[in-house]
Amino acid sequence: MVDVFGESMDRIKTAWRIGRLLPALMISALASGAASADREWNLPPPVTPIAHEIFELHAIIFWICVVIFFVVFGVMGYSIYAHRKSKGHVAEQFHENTTVEIIWTVIPFIILMLMAWPATKTVLSMKDASAADLTVKITGSQWKWNYDYLNDGFGYFSELATPYAQIQNLEKKNEHYLLEVDRPLVVPVNKKIRLLITSSDVIHAWYLPAAGVQQDAIPGFVRDDWMKFDTPGTYRGQCAKICGKEHGYMPIVVEVKSEQDYAAWVGDQKKKLASAADDVNKTWDIKDLTARGEKIYTANCVACHQANGKGLPPAFPPLDASKVATGPKLAHISVVLNGVTRDGKPTAMVAWKGTLSDVDIASVVTYERNSWGNHTGEAIQPAEVASAKASGK
Repeated sequence: MVDVFGESMDRIKTAWRIGRLLPALMISALASGAASADREWNLPPPVTPIAHEIFELHAIIFWICVVIFFVVFGVMGYSIYAHRKSKGHVAEQFHENTTVEIIWTVIPFIILMLMAWPATKTVLSMKDASAADLTVKITGSQWKWNYDYLNDGFGYFSELATPYAQIQNLEKKNEHYLLEVDRPLVVPVNKKIRLLITSSDVIHAWYLPAAGVQQDAIPGFVRDDWMKFDTPGTYRGQCAKICGKEHGYMPIVVEVKSEQDYAAWVGDQKKKLASAADDVNKTWDIKDLTARGEKIYTANCVACHQANGKGLPPAFPPLDASKVATGPKLAHISVVLNGVTRDGKPTAMVAWKGTLSDVDIASVVTYERNSWGNHTGEAIQPAEVASAKASGK
């Protein structure tokens, strides 16, 4: 009797504690709900045609799922309640009911068609990068982005601009912490921009949510995508692949300008490029050429020929002790310039004459001829590259 009384008292005390706790929990939940009421719960507001299509597709699929949810659980709930055993109902026994099997096959098929039609239309739109007004090549590297404006012949690197003190919690973090760069990708409004996306080292992913663009950057492959902005503004994204220890430090910032402002910006970039152009006729020291060539090799050649110059045979032959890197220098220049040997035989090399300057090509050839086990002692001058380019040989 005493045990029963004691157990009852314990239950009463527990219920009393819960009764005191419930109001506190309800107040906390309401406060939390009020604090998060202004948070984003949907996709970012779309700013490009393809982002609008993705947003609308998301809404269509969402509401189809909502309808399915209420229909299925509504029928289930009604069946459980109205046909329960306590009311005297007995479970129906049936096997291989053709009508039921047709119904539960046809209805899901119709639902899938309702989903597949807009989804297919959106996917096809995402892949249509034709008739572009501007083409930008995007190269991911650990841990920065390189933007090359192929129509205008210039490019630059875009790197994280968040102060190191903020990352180390020595300063207050600003609004765009880890989402700010030193040089954003600048594009014009109302123009279709084709994006050629690749990588120089590991797999990255160029992800700009507001534009509806997410494309993997894979070494040795070029993937394409496109975007066309409705209004000027600044839009931010990040690398969407875990690409290394500083994966979180690869932000993407796109600045959309009016056509007039963009034209002025392009003109300014070309002026800076012209003023910073290297003197082709200058006689360069072999040390300066080698140092510069190492940077160019690391940025453009190491993925195929490897840092140790051993290559990836048979597609990418070694440069260490190779006939090209230790043989006649004009043959070496020809391969780098045109991607073919002097006698016209094709190689797996990219033709770098349209991408690298004469000084850059001279530097990387000098580096290759004087690195690893190669010790030719030759400094390839930019004038020699310019002469080879002009001769067309």
